[in-house]
Amino acid sequence: MLLGISGSLRKGATNRKLIREAARIYGGEFIEADLRLPLFDGDDEDANGIPEAVRRLAEQIRAAEAVVISTPEYNQLLSGVLKNALDWVSRVPGRPWRDKPLAVVSAADGRAGGARANSSLRLAMVPFRPRLLIGPDVMVADSSNAFDAQGRLIGERYVTQLTELMDLLKAEVRR
Repeated sequence: MLLGISGSLRKGATNRKLIREAARIYGGEFIEADLRLPLFDGDDEDANGIPEAVRRLAEQIRAAEAVVISTPEYNQLLSGVLKNALDWVSRVPGRPWRDKPLAVVSAADGRAGGARANSSLRLAMVPFRPRLLIGPDVMVADSSNAFDAQGRLIGERYVTQLTELMDLLKAEVRR
């Protein structure tokens, strides 16, 4: 099972479209994570424990054969929603990210396709020690115009890059 995580909560977000395209190309079972989590607050965690929604996300990560994360670029970094989810999952015992095959992609309206967000997400994942693929880079620029009405990627270059990345992710799972 492939787990897709979009760093955008918007229903029609291009990052959601991108993880769905990745799943279509990857094939097989797909689950899209829900990042509608409370803000991380250590005092709240001490008083009430880890929220059930966070435990569910950690279990989805643990159960997945691989994960693909797509991040928008907000103020030149990954989204706060995504960072909050990473912070919460880091509090769950058992290291769900450890050795998990992981592909990182991004989509943004700018001409760099979220390159800085993509880079900051990669950096944020280092402490978790997943099996993070190093390429090919899939950074969809002008993302509002990069998908057709059915949510399919437009442009041979992006489809080719995403296909290569998903093939590498499957190979990493087999490894």
